[in-house]
Formats: sequence, C-alpha cells, structure tokens
Amino acid sequence: MTTHVHSIDELAGLVGTHLGYSEYRLITQEAVNLFAEATGDHQWIHVDPERAAAGPFGGTIAHGYFTLSLIPVLTAGMLHIDGVAMGINYGTNKVRFPSPVPVGSEVRAGVTLAGAEPIEGGVQVTLDVLVEVRGARKPSCVAQVVYRSYLA
Repeated sequence: MTTHVHSIDELAGLVGTHLGYSEYRLITQEAVNLFAEATGDHQWIHVDPERAAAGPFGGTIAHGYFTLSLIPVLTAGMLHIDGVAMGINYGTNKVRFPSPVPVGSEVRAGVTLAGAEPIEGGVQVTLDVLVEVRGARKPSCVAQVVYRSYLA
C-alpha cells in the first residue's frame, strides 16, 4: 500500500494518519547468521539452534538491531512524495524490543506518519513503526524513525 502525495506541503495534513502495513517477510536462520557475521554478535540465542532450543525462547531469535534494520525495507514504498530526488535515514528517536522475533517467523511493519517538518531543500519525515510477528500478541519492535527527503 502506497500513500502518494504530490508535494511536501500535503504531508502536514497527513500527520497522525496510519499509512498501512507492509507485506510479511520471512526471518531465516541464514539472514540472522549473516547479520551476526556483519556485526560480530554471535550470541548463541541467535546463531546456535541446538543450544537455543533449550533456551528461554525455544529456538533462535533475530537480533533486536536486525529487526530494527528491516524497517527501511519493510516500509519502502509506503509513502511516495513527488519531486523527491533523494532520501536518507536520519536516525531514530526511540526504539524498544518488547518481544522476540523467532527464526522462521514472518514480520511486517505498521506505519503512522508522526511528523513532517520542512528542512532546507526538502522535508523531515518522522514515522512511528511497529514491527510485529504474524500471530504474536505484542510487537517485536516499536520505533520512531526519522528520514530526510530532498527535492530534485
């Protein structure tokens, strides 16, 4: 689902609007292992399925920061602003990981436009994002992310 706006001026009227949900994405052990390699975080709850089966989560789980790192790919295309030449990830205001993401589960993101502020050459967009596991009672990641979009 894409929310399409024709100019950055239109964004102000959408603040507080839920933009929808992404498609679900499967979390594989291979992806978790690659994240562990990239970050050096090889804790057994992430990369050792045999040991993790007897651990507190009953199996391996994705790293919290791996889950956070999925937000750009999960939310890509949810908001389109005409005339934007480039966008950058500007950061996060708050991040929490209320529940684990088991390997083999599927996650999706729900997005609400929390803010839209003009900046020189473009707009700063703040999104409230919930990453949830299919069928889970609580979200796995609650984050407020900030992007900057620059006009052509």
